[in-house]
Amino acid sequence: MNQAPAPQFPVTERVQQSLAVSLRGCDELIPQEDWVKKLARSEATGTPLRIKLGLDPTAPDIHVGHTVVLNKMRQLQDLGHTVIFLIGDFTTLIGDPSGRNSTRPPLTREQIEANAQTYYRQASMVLDPARTEIRYNSEWGDALGSRGMIQLAARYTVARMMERNDFHDRFKAGSPISVHEFLYPLMQGYDSVALKSDLELGGTDQKFNLLVGRHLQAEYGQEPQCILTMPLLEGLDGVEKMSKSKNNFIGISEDANTMYAKVLSISDTLMWRWYTLLSFRSLAEIETLKAEVQAGRNPKDAKVALAREITARFHSAGAAELAQQDFINRSQGGLPDEIAELSLPLADGGAPVAIGALLRLAGLAASSGEGNRLIEGGGVRVDSAVVSDKGLKLGAGTYVLQIGKRRFARVTLA
Repeated sequence: MNQAPAPQFPVTERVQQSLAVSLRGCDELIPQEDWVKKLARSEATGTPLRIKLGLDPTAPDIHVGHTVVLNKMRQLQDLGHTVIFLIGDFTTLIGDPSGRNSTRPPLTREQIEANAQTYYRQASMVLDPARTEIRYNSEWGDALGSRGMIQLAARYTVARMMERNDFHDRFKAGSPISVHEFLYPLMQGYDSVALKSDLELGGTDQKFNLLVGRHLQAEYGQEPQCILTMPLLEGLDGVEKMSKSKNNFIGISEDANTMYAKVLSISDTLMWRWYTLLSFRSLAEIETLKAEVQAGRNPKDAKVALAREITARFHSAGAAELAQQDFINRSQGGLPDEIAELSLPLADGGAPVAIGALLRLAGLAASSGEGNRLIEGGGVRVDSAVVSDKGLKLGAGTYVLQIGKRRFARVTLA
């Protein structure tokens, strides 16, 4: 008996607008024609689509790079769809091998639980908590049991698994691949089955895992999800992807002054990519701003606007304004609103303290030697005056020590 063809729904102007929102800044939308059909059906029936993003709590904090996909989730959420923020407490026990050339050591249950506590709170700075479904994949992962895991593994072949680049490269190089690593893409794919997702988001490094989800949904008789991959955001250096291990990141829980100053430190070229992936301004607004810069407007104006927008999102408009003024004060030789203060005793007899040692004692340098190297580089000021003499010694009194543009301490020697 032939199955009746699925009804066709009109591709209205609203559907086209929703597609444009979906495509903004994305790397791939697969398959785009299926996503258009889902959007058209959703509009015609009034049934929101289910949009899934999974994050494994491998670290206690989220950085701005993670918010690229969160921003896309928020844009789709604002179109009226249901977004599911999935915390991968089960998959984290396995360890995601994506992009790895060695086995990723799994975290303990205690580490996972500690990290997961902060994930949703931080994600809520981007998503609307009232319209976000929060799930943990241990709900169905733990319930699968040994029998269920074997049945799941039977739905995917080793040959398909070895098409994955990191597995293929490691096998060819003779690097170990643990059997449990094959379970990760299977479990991430099974998440889509459990949640009946219509669309799954992820970084470009997650494409294989997202495609596994499509395959498994078909295996379980569901309509396969579409997948949308977002680029990996370059960090402050403009070269490597944003990463805490590379120290080129902006943590979304960092203070407003630091966040604002870090955004201003990126290159003019990188600024436009950040606008596309991080800003909530329309593409038309961004193009207008870019045209003004190309016509002679100072690019710093655009960068200041971006810094204020990002800082306001994770703090407040008032905090962003104060951060801007603080940055201006520092760049003009002024002091920040908040500055560390400490008192240090002089040695017996009131002997003065060498500047290198004082920088160490004030916590501005890891050692006296590092302090002296900072002086050689011209990066040390005392009471706004650049220090050029490593032999400088300071006696009783209060001094403002400064390293670079952002690190200060007011030290009283007595």
